[in-house]
Amino acid sequence: MAYDFDLYVIGAGSGGVRSARFAAGFGAKVAVAESRYLGGTCVNVGCVPKKLLVYGAHFAEDFEQSAGFGWTLGEADFDWTTLIANKDREINRLNGIYRNLLVNSGVTLHEGHAKLIDPHQVEINGQRYSAKHILIATGGWPQIPDIPGREHAISSNEAFFLKELPKRILVVGGGYIAVEFAGIFHGLGADTKLLYRGELFLRGFDGAVRKHLQEELTKRGLDLQFNADIERIEKQADGSLKVTLKDGRELATDCVFYATGRRPMLDNLGLENTGVKLDKRGFIEVDEQYQSAEPSILAIGDVIGRVQLTPVALAEGMAVARRLFKPEQYRPVDYNMIPTAVFSLPNIGTVGLTEEQAREAGHKVQIFESRFRPMKLTLTECQERTLMKLVVDAGTDKVLGCHMVGPDAGEIVQGLAIALKAGATKRDFDETIGVHPTAAEEFVTMRTPVAG
Repeated sequence: MAYDFDLYVIGAGSGGVRSARFAAGFGAKVAVAESRYLGGTCVNVGCVPKKLLVYGAHFAEDFEQSAGFGWTLGEADFDWTTLIANKDREINRLNGIYRNLLVNSGVTLHEGHAKLIDPHQVEINGQRYSAKHILIATGGWPQIPDIPGREHAISSNEAFFLKELPKRILVVGGGYIAVEFAGIFHGLGADTKLLYRGELFLRGFDGAVRKHLQEELTKRGLDLQFNADIERIEKQADGSLKVTLKDGRELATDCVFYATGRRPMLDNLGLENTGVKLDKRGFIEVDEQYQSAEPSILAIGDVIGRVQLTPVALAEGMAVARRLFKPEQYRPVDYNMIPTAVFSLPNIGTVGLTEEQAREAGHKVQIFESRFRPMKLTLTECQERTLMKLVVDAGTDKVLGCHMVGPDAGEIVQGLAIALKAGATKRDFDETIGVHPTAAEEFVTMRTPVAG
């Protein structure tokens, strides 16, 4: 049978665009459908605008610390609307770049909501198209729990477009999005409280990292409230919000921001017209080659619920394009040793196993840790401390995990991720000469284990 396209991609986020572009480059006839914005969550309401806001939030600290280096500044004044307008301009520029990437690759772009009619057909804007392969890359969507007054709360989607900076804000959640936004709002001058129903945020991260970040955020004056959950939200006559917690306490605020998880974006996608199956969490079930229970339909990225990170979606998109249209170049995605960063203030960078994971996996471990005040702060009143940690297998000397809390943690850990991916040992670290004076050199000068 002759198809209109070899590959039809639903979703023009990071994974979908990467797969489409490379498939077209391999000679396939490709179309992409997008109903919202080119670039997906990451470019529009995720990592890119969030990082810009993190930069903005950091300036308050820079101004304060500059006095120790002899600078005298006038009173600083922050304008939220300027930051958001400049952020919007940059995102619009990136949308244009994504459009050009697709079009210049020879990909047909369909702007509208695509729905599956059967395993080989999609309908969009009243038109039907057939494809040999259909790739679902529709990503995720933030969830707000079904509590009384949930309509008064916002998610990360709305946070990037607030007309003004709230004077008081409650950030609800214990994952990296909640921690990052709490840091952003606090750094920009809002009275910020972070509420999390558990004992300590960032479940799944190394225990020392979680504890260290808690201490540093508390030093900065961020109000952390653990074992706290919202029962209901009520709008008051003056426009403010009254929040009642499950323990009976009441909090007054101007904004409630939920970052309590994301769901796969499958709304009105027509999956019922196919044999695609969902797992118990509601994500599309795929095999190791991203093929669903319907042989012609594949899925990648946040919609399959594996590792929900932009570079992982890019790698999955590339793997699909190669397997289908350039099999001699195909190699599976390796989900081990994926580095990641949390752009909290201070940042977290991590790669490999946490101490807890290493012990659970049966490794006899040696732990190397260093906590120190960064050189930049020695001329200031700031008492922030950096944490660096290595998890080492005592038997093989292999470095299993590397963790950092401190300035530029993500930048530093990216380089170390290559070493861990290549199987570096602690001896390799010890024999590497450090760059002096830097914080990064501490990773190659830790000699005495703190635990085993």
